[in-house]
Amino acid sequence: MLIFDKSVEGRRAVTLPECDVKEYSFDKKYLRETPAVLPEVAEVDLVRHYIGLSRKCVGVDNVFYPLGSCTMKYNPKLNEVIARNPAFTNLHPLQPESTVQGALEVMYETQKILAEITGMDEISLEPAAGAHGEYTSLQIIRKYHLSRGDGKRNKIIVPDSAHGTNPASAAMCGFEIINVKSDKRGNVDIKALKESVGDDTAALMLTNPNTLGLLDEHILKITSVVHKAGGLVYYDGANLNAVMGVIRPGDLGFDVVHLNLHKTFSTPHGGGGPGSGAIGCKKKLVQFMPDPAVVRVRNRYRFAERENSIGKVKAFYGNFLVVLRAYAYLLTLGKEGIREASENAVLNANYLRVLLEPYFKTAYSRTCMHEFVLSLEKFHDETGVSAMDVAKALIDKGIHPPTMYFPLIVHEALMFEPTETESRETLEACRDVMREIYEEAKSNPDAVKACPASTPISRPDEVLAARKPKVRKQ
Repeated sequence: MLIFDKSVEGRRAVTLPECDVKEYSFDKKYLRETPAVLPEVAEVDLVRHYIGLSRKCVGVDNVFYPLGSCTMKYNPKLNEVIARNPAFTNLHPLQPESTVQGALEVMYETQKILAEITGMDEISLEPAAGAHGEYTSLQIIRKYHLSRGDGKRNKIIVPDSAHGTNPASAAMCGFEIINVKSDKRGNVDIKALKESVGDDTAALMLTNPNTLGLLDEHILKITSVVHKAGGLVYYDGANLNAVMGVIRPGDLGFDVVHLNLHKTFSTPHGGGGPGSGAIGCKKKLVQFMPDPAVVRVRNRYRFAERENSIGKVKAFYGNFLVVLRAYAYLLTLGKEGIREASENAVLNANYLRVLLEPYFKTAYSRTCMHEFVLSLEKFHDETGVSAMDVAKALIDKGIHPPTMYFPLIVHEALMFEPTETESRETLEACRDVMREIYEEAKSNPDAVKACPASTPISRPDEVLAARKPKVRKQ
């Protein structure tokens, strides 16, 4: 029901005081010819309407949200309060440096902490999101090779388990993408990698843990192979939630890294933003990082330009309030808390993985990191119930669906990421729900295929709903 359907002429939700300023007369060309049709409702009707709409929304605050590879974890409300502080929100990006020392200090200190966590020598907070961080990193890689007179390096190696943004970012930067397959245990196939590298290799883009939720068992050998060929190694930090405070990409041979501050370090993730795709580089790449850099000189903070920088990649200095949330998160947890968050994320994922093993097969039978992938291929063959059907059935059970059909190398994939903030009871309740769906699929598969039954719209055509939506009153 629309708010207009509750409208009754003359009803009001608020009484405005009598105007105490001189009325301004607009030129008639700016005025409507007919009055705007606005709903007339009482305050209680207004509140009930929007509370009702909010109950139809699903998010981390009201249901279990195990969306794999996206770290849809609880975001401390304290950090939201800090990010709304008028002392920060009222700043203007063109203010003199002397008037924004507090904000610059936040950026500088956040850079230092993130450099320590990643094992990088310097951090830039300018990129606006993860894929933007990828793009920025690849531009740095390009300029590094060109600065050495090595213009023939035009190929980027991307594993078949990579996030889709990796090859997309490489293509945007004009690189040729070389795909490398995974081995039987979900690692990069070393033999295939050795066959792919050469004097035209610019870099390898690698997520570790990868999108299968697995830590590559040959990571040191992988980075060594690429370095021996003269290439660089880029770390996609989308899955840093599993290893932050435990291992550092810089210690594993990575030269440049991007981080998703909007999902790893507190800002609520989803809905299109805001984001922050901070990047970090080893010393040999620092001179090419985006301008400007935030530096400290005699206990004062200022912006500095780099002589060989790739230039600016974002208006002003990135999404500052996302950085502010990350800083609050990092200070609250500290070194011990950051490590504990990673350890709990891995513990929760493995606990849920083992709970589901009697019912659904994992794609790779080994200890996972912060997420794991189920393969419902055999289950689909036996029951006719697909991964999509199971995901839709979870909605009726009060659980947000996990990621479906990703990564593409796993058929009928469901990817679960319970995150570090979920309780044992929540994970066991998820097991119970998945068991119910499993048993119903065996006895009455058509019922599962008809899910969800509790939503205003049940099963729209996924492609048409995205490309040709027909918005209508319910």
